[in-house]
Amino acid sequence: MPLVKAVTASMAGEKPRPSQYGGGNDEREQTLNQLLSEMDGFDSSKGIIILGATNRPEVLDKALLRPGRFDRRIIVEKPDLKGRVDVLRVHSHDVLMDETVDLEEIALATSGAVGADLANMVNEAAIMAVKDGRQVVSQKDLFEAVEVVLAGKEKKDRILGQEEKEIVSYHEIGHALVATLLKNTEPVQKITIVPRTMGALGYVMQVPEEEKYLMKKGELISEITTLLGGRAAEEISFDDVTTGASNDIEKATSIARSMVTQYGMSAKFGLMGLETIQNRYLDGRAVLNCGEETESQIDGEVMKILDHCYEEAKKIIREHQEVLKKLAAHLIEKETITGKEFVEIFENETGIKLKKKDAEGKIIEEPAQETETETPAAEIDAEDSVTVEENE
Repeated sequence: MPLVKAVTASMAGEKPRPSQYGGGNDEREQTLNQLLSEMDGFDSSKGIIILGATNRPEVLDKALLRPGRFDRRIIVEKPDLKGRVDVLRVHSHDVLMDETVDLEEIALATSGAVGADLANMVNEAAIMAVKDGRQVVSQKDLFEAVEVVLAGKEKKDRILGQEEKEIVSYHEIGHALVATLLKNTEPVQKITIVPRTMGALGYVMQVPEEEKYLMKKGELISEITTLLGGRAAEEISFDDVTTGASNDIEKATSIARSMVTQYGMSAKFGLMGLETIQNRYLDGRAVLNCGEETESQIDGEVMKILDHCYEEAKKIIREHQEVLKKLAAHLIEKETITGKEFVEIFENETGIKLKKKDAEGKIIEEPAQETETETPAAEIDAEDSVTVEENE
């Protein structure tokens, strides 16, 4: 009968042995040497299989990876859309669900989630149904569970003052307005100003209509502009800004920097690869492959992208200040509004009809010509420049 032996990274001595004579960690080296000796002693006809698991393969001792030892690598990535649907089906097998449940829609909203996250979401949804006195889980429960896992639970005991509540409302509606009026953006499904335990005072939930593996330049520009929409709404509405956009600014800067250093989307640097990602298995940090002078120029290119997108966001907000006020007032009153409510108020106030996809408010934007806000990528290059928000 075949025997399978699993070895973790710590058991395998997850660190190369020092090349110099003497020194080093004697216990670790003894463990590694013993493992190598045992692996070399197996008879290939005995039906023994050795499996190892690590998220840092680049630091394993090279002796472990030689032919006859761990010579076959299987990379286990985060599940794709189909994988997430399958994982959700497995974990929801013993959970009663009503006819509203659409696991594919939940999978679309959970891009980047691993199996443990998805299992936790199903469990949270079941707990919510029980607390509500129901025996079956609904789609609403599952979406709320997604928010719990990604943003934390509602922290209703954190009561915002009236001024802060108003600022957060304008901030979140700013995100939603910019996302709605730009092309290449995901539909708005929910807007809330109920604080969450992970620190968010409010956020806009957008759900993609399909899973993407590639991002176009225009989509990246639109994403940055949407991230800066909250800050733009604060500045224009209150003639002042707050610390609430810190997370948005961090995300926007990261995208803009990647455009310049990794994606070859800079007119100044062209197709030069200026940055290398180390330790991709652990979402490692980026390391620049250039000198200080070039690094300073990179900062300038990143700033040009951010400035362009911020001006675009402010332009959208200025052109829609009246509907911004109406939507913000509605959000202050309700604290949470759906994408459907957002669309209805927007259409009534502006007269711009947005093509609805479903009752949840998922939309495909069809603006009138005067509200077209996307700037062609070529225009971003004209001056020799380059070419998931929450309010903390």
